[in-house]
Amino acid sequence: MSLLQIIVLALIQGITEFLPISSSAHLILPSALLGWPDQGLAFDVAVHVGTLGAVLIYFRNDVRNLVVAWCKSTFAKQHSDDSRIAWLIVLATIPTGIAGLLFNDFVEEHLRSLLVIAMTTIVFGLLLGAADKFSARNLRMEKLNWRHALLIGIAQAIALIPGTSRSGITLTMALALGYERVSAARFSFLLSIPIIVLSGAYKAVELLQLNSVPWGDIMLAAIIAGITAYICIHAFLAWINRIGMMPFVWYRLLLGLFLIGFAWMGMA
Repeated sequence: MSLLQIIVLALIQGITEFLPISSSAHLILPSALLGWPDQGLAFDVAVHVGTLGAVLIYFRNDVRNLVVAWCKSTFAKQHSDDSRIAWLIVLATIPTGIAGLLFNDFVEEHLRSLLVIAMTTIVFGLLLGAADKFSARNLRMEKLNWRHALLIGIAQAIALIPGTSRSGITLTMALALGYERVSAARFSFLLSIPIIVLSGAYKAVELLQLNSVPWGDIMLAAIIAGITAYICIHAFLAWINRIGMMPFVWYRLLLGLFLIGFAWMGMA
């Protein structure tokens, strides 16, 4: 990959990883418009490391409290609100892990087309808008129970379909269940941590089997993606109550229509 490709793709990944606008829908654009090759395994590992670092640093106090509480709950039988949330994150992660093992190959082979990404970008964007508009939005994350956590986890598993957006679908489900925007977003971000860890670790094992690893490219992409993702998390949480979800919904609709048009021109 050239330096320009690394910078552009890392910026795209950092911006879109935690915003409800679908990273896969954006990462396909450089390839479709500029003819860039697939970013490759090394880049995937790099941006996973970068975005994981961003969410861990931003939520470092929450993560520390949750990990300590989980350990106390597991080994000392000392239960608390933090340990309950930690266990709910574990529960919500299970559906995605199972779905990944069962359907990852099918998704890679059959659901990564431009048209599929365009349609899921639009459909799940509309669902996000409906959930934001019609939900009660009066529950805080402290009220989360195992049923709601499991439903959000099942929604997260649907994000294996490219164009869905992991953050978008988890926000949609949390809002539909009645959670306020900030609580929905915080749980979505915290829920991303084990998924990014698992996905990044899986890809890292594959990377270490290669004869030549571009460590310089990995470090640069990780830094760019991490800084960009951190800024996006901060801005999203700061603005979400003021702007709501509709700017992201309209953006997804325009992006989806653009991708449909591009796919149609490609088939013409």
